[in-house]
This record gives sequence, structure tokens and C-alpha cells, in this order.
Amino acid sequence: MADHGAHYRHHGTQREPRRYPSIAPYASGSLAVGGGHRIYWEMCGNPLGTPALFLHGGPGGGCTKTDRRWFDPQRYCIVLFDQRGCGRSTPFGSLTDNTTEHLIEDIEKLRVHCGIERWVLMGGSWGATLALAYAQRFPERVRAMVLRGVFTARRSELRWLYENGVSHLFPDEWERFLAPIAPGERHDLISAYYEQLTCSDAATEMRAARAWCAWEDRLTTLLPAAPAYAESDPAQLALARIECHYFKHAAFLEEGQLIANAHLLHGIACVIVQGRYDVIAPPASAWDLARAWPQATLHIVPDGAHASSEPGNLRRLIMATDGFADCV
Repeated sequence: MADHGAHYRHHGTQREPRRYPSIAPYASGSLAVGGGHRIYWEMCGNPLGTPALFLHGGPGGGCTKTDRRWFDPQRYCIVLFDQRGCGRSTPFGSLTDNTTEHLIEDIEKLRVHCGIERWVLMGGSWGATLALAYAQRFPERVRAMVLRGVFTARRSELRWLYENGVSHLFPDEWERFLAPIAPGERHDLISAYYEQLTCSDAATEMRAARAWCAWEDRLTTLLPAAPAYAESDPAQLALARIECHYFKHAAFLEEGQLIANAHLLHGIACVIVQGRYDVIAPPASAWDLARAWPQATLHIVPDGAHASSEPGNLRRLIMATDGFADCV
């Protein structure tokens, strides 16, 4: 068995986890998936390795170079893509023909395009949502799964995040999140933000996008971190528009669908990494999923929040991908 110690940095008797070294794609392109949409895709690592698909968050977040580094590049054939309307996919920020069902079909078209029979799925937050939805639709195409910060788009999860829940922990940030919305419209913040994010006035849309993203930014890590976006970064607009579009429609899923259909995943091994102090996707959803899915192993990270970069979350995620590297 290969020595995987190279992706840990030693500090005294402690081992600080880190991702695998930076790599470049050996293949990439733009795949037409219908409705005028084209999705950017890339393949990295070993073409003969275990196929793995990374599903980014958001929805609307896009992939980064760092996302290539969750997998041992000598043992994995790593596939990444930007979901409809974000990252390097086009048209940028488009909400037309942009639903969970469309994304599931895109993943399957990409699998066929890449010549892959079955793959390991990895996703966190919205990436976990999409991984579950795809695997429940195409279980025969999934070898194993690695999920982080489980989010299933149930009404209770959306209320917690955008109505009456985490606002009690962050009243200062909540006040800033409320600021762009008139007092008379604050009874339904997702709909109010959706109106501003799709109003066709560039200044109004960008102001709303900055506020939407700032709220999410502050909740991501256990301790305050640098903002994910620069003030004028247009990626904020794609993320906010697409995310709000999905949440306004409950992610185009039936209430409780992903937990209720966990039986469809029978026989698929899964590792769930869940931060104890994740206030974006609280541990209750990961707990419910693990109880409904006997093959899922849940690791609650005692000092973790939502971000995959936090040391405890990162360590468990690397251990999980290493563990599935030879999955057949």
C-alpha cells in the first residue's frame, strides 16, 4: 500500500492535515447539456485511477483549483465541473432551465462523456445535496460517497438559516443581512432577496448579492475568517442569484425527499464528515441521514463548523478519500 503521509505537515508530535499538492488538469472542455447551457469540466490525476467526481457547493459556487486536491492524484481519476450558470459554465448567472433535475442529468451526461462506468462522489453542503439526489436516481453508477456538512433543503433547514434560527446566534450579522430589505418585506426574506437579485438593475442586484454572500461567509467557520469574495467580484452575483433561486423553490425537491429515499442508497458505502458547530448545515440532518442509511459512517468533528478547510474536517475528508481510493 502506498505511503500517504506526504500530505501531512509535521509539527512536533502533531500532524497537521493538508490537501494533496496542486495539480493541473490533463483534459478539460465545455459540454453542451441543453437549453443553451454549456458546463465546464476537467479531469486530473491518474487517467487509470479510481474515478471520482467532486460536486461544489452553493448552488452557484463553482469549482476552484483547491478542489482538485482532495484526492490522491496517483490513485484517482478526478473529475470536476462547474454547475449551470456559475464558474466557467455559460450563460453566467442564468436561472433558465436550472433545477436539481437538470443538474442530475448534467452529471450523467458528463459521466458518459468521460467514459466512466462508476465513480466515487464527494460533495459538501449543496454538493452533498446534489450527490444524494444523483445517487438516489442512479445508484448503480456510484461506488462510494464522501459527504460533508449535510444539507437536504428541508423547510426546517431553510427556516433555520433565513428566518428564525441562526439569527439568534449572530444578531449583528443578521441585522446587516436584513438591511437591504424593506421592513414590510422581511416576513419572507428568500422571496424578497429573489426580487432584488433578479430585478435587472445592476446596482440593486450587486448590493443584494454582497449582503447575501456576507451572511453566508460569516457563518462558515468557527472563528471569523477573511471574506471569500472581493467587494466587486461578479462571482457573488452568480452564487446569490442561483442559491436564492434554488432555495425559493426548496431546491426543486419534495419535502424530506433525500432522507425518505435513503433506502435507495442501500449497499453504497459513505463517510459523512459533520462539524459539531456547523450553523449553516446543523448536525441534525447528518444524524437523520446516517440513521436512515446503514452503510453511512458519521464522524462528528468536535471543533468543526461548516468549512471543509477547518483542520478536523479536512483530516476526516482526506482520510475518507484515501479509504475509498481502491473502491471497486
